Amino acid sequence: MSQENVDIVRKPLWVREPSSRTLDGRLAMRFPRLADTYARLVGRLPPTSRLRQAVLWRAARLGLEAWNRRDLEAFQVGLLPDWEFHPARELVEAGLLEPCYRGPAGYRDFVSSWFQVWGLIDLGDRLVSLAAVPTRGQASGVPVTQKYAWVVALKDGQVTHQQEYLDHAEALEAVGLRE
Repeated sequence: MSQENVDIVRKPLWVREPSSRTLDGRLAMRFPRLADTYARLVGRLPPTSRLRQAVLWRAARLGLEAWNRRDLEAFQVGLLPDWEFHPARELVEAGLLEPCYRGPAGYRDFVSSWFQVWGLIDLGDRLVSLAAVPTRGQASGVPVTQKYAWVVALKDGQVTHQQEYLDHAEALEAVGLRE
């Protein structure tokens, strides 16, 4: 898809501490077909649609809150059963992670081997999430801020593919944007 004719919408994103499952999140988990239909309808809206922006912003925030509390079942709402997660190339080349994790079980494997400030860019058929995550060295205790970025491909409002980057500029370049 050419970036020339695409409306790009940037919106800041923050998460609540602490959080718990919301009513709409519990309903989406209880009635996945209804949630899928809703996602498809929202996914057909243009990126400039205020409804789409509000729904995606909320879904991203709820997903990040679920991630922060390690609620993988809630985190994976809206993901296709065969979705793929590709960790950052550097982590795979270092032998720390597999090149690809597929579906809910694969993602649970990833999380079990690897455990905030977020931003979200909506490109219509893709989302870019940028993060600077404060961490601490296990041995030294030295505080470090690690940058992460995820580029997510969407089909009918649901995630089909996710690529992780350790460099914001590289992720933005992958979707034809500059930092």
